[in-house]
Amino acid sequence: MLTPVRSALPALLLFGAAAGTAAALAPDDPPAATAQAAQLEDAFATVAERVSPAVVSLRVEAEAPAGAPSPLQRFFGGGAAPPAIRRGGGSGFLIRPDGHILTNAHVVDGARRIEARLRDGRRFPGRVVGVDPDTDLAVVKIDASGLPTLELAESEAVRPGQWSLAVGSPFGLDYTVTAGVVSAVGRGIGANPVEDFVQTDASINPGNSGGPLVDLRGRVIGVNTMILGRGTGIGFAVASDLAGRVAEQLIEDGRVRRAWLGVSFQELSPALAGRLGLDAARGALVSAVVPEGGAARAGLRPGDVIVSVDERAVEDGRDLLRAVLAQDVGARVRLGVVRDGQRRELEATLGERPSERVAARERAEPGAAGGAWGLSLAPLDRAERQALGEGGVKVAAVRPGSPAERAGLRPGDVLVEADRQALTDPGVLEEALEDGSALLRVRRERGAFFAVLERG
Repeated sequence: MLTPVRSALPALLLFGAAAGTAAALAPDDPPAATAQAAQLEDAFATVAERVSPAVVSLRVEAEAPAGAPSPLQRFFGGGAAPPAIRRGGGSGFLIRPDGHILTNAHVVDGARRIEARLRDGRRFPGRVVGVDPDTDLAVVKIDASGLPTLELAESEAVRPGQWSLAVGSPFGLDYTVTAGVVSAVGRGIGANPVEDFVQTDASINPGNSGGPLVDLRGRVIGVNTMILGRGTGIGFAVASDLAGRVAEQLIEDGRVRRAWLGVSFQELSPALAGRLGLDAARGALVSAVVPEGGAARAGLRPGDVIVSVDERAVEDGRDLLRAVLAQDVGARVRLGVVRDGQRRELEATLGERPSERVAARERAEPGAAGGAWGLSLAPLDRAERQALGEGGVKVAAVRPGSPAERAGLRPGDVLVEADRQALTDPGVLEEALEDGSALLRVRRERGAFFAVLERG
């Protein structure tokens, strides 16, 4: 369709006027906002150039579990299918010039062959020096020298809102750089037994695992480990302080020894805090003390609330665990403790954390706050008393929807204390509940916790 000249001419005149105006407004120098953006752009590019030579792409061959025999194998009497070879990959980065590479444990899990590819194109066979499943970290060694390395920053100084860059091989695309901000620090999401995550919204995808999360100075603030769904902008990196301690022990000893206080603890609810004479629900509530452990020798008791370690505040159980794990085995720590509403100081010597099966019981299962009655009690028999090593009364039944259920009690639980008094028979509990509530100490399987039982 032809456009009449009369309608086209005004449009041309308008375009010319707009272009002339834009030309007239265009300054010789870029505005301040553009200059600042250019500076940030240059900073990103500089960091990528500085970091990439120390980032390693890992190609891994591992033995997959043997599958069931095929119909043909079953017909001819064959056994199970031979183990399959699983091929995968991930990232890592050099932490020592002699070829020590820090990565994730799940990247090299079950590896029978590892190939490390450097930025300059060289390829080396790698071997696993040590693995720490509790933090999902591992160290791989290649035979080389004079290699570029990355510096580990102090993750304790990292702040939410600061820039972060992830470098790695997502989907096999080597040396991909993505940028974002630190969303949170000190995260624990229940994925690993030992956690201290830096959360970022820098894009992290499969293949980024084990690669570095760096700041604008090119220092490592975390080891990229996992994401919460794809495309969510929620990624997690093991904090560099924790990663550095683990890497050092794996290189030196091939395993990680962890400090251990020897207590089970639970989080404080407002109801528990009130019963314990605390102004706020801050601190870690000691629910059990391991006999002959560092806590027991220091004089800690169930019902104590640990509010500081070496004069640093403990807000919750995760803070306590992080403070203890930052120490060496055999270190002495000063504990700020609230007992019966009174603050006191204790000194404990940390032992070595036992196997994960035992250590997992350190975090006791908390009971829900609230509740009062709705339970049937029964005395312990002799075998049960001997197994527990203390007295108590057994919960025989809990009525669904009752206050006891809301307090978190279950059939089979053993109530050992009510308002810090030993429960020798159900009558003691009845007396404690006369004012409408009681602080209970409960044994469940091999753990212990506190619960507040009150009328709903």
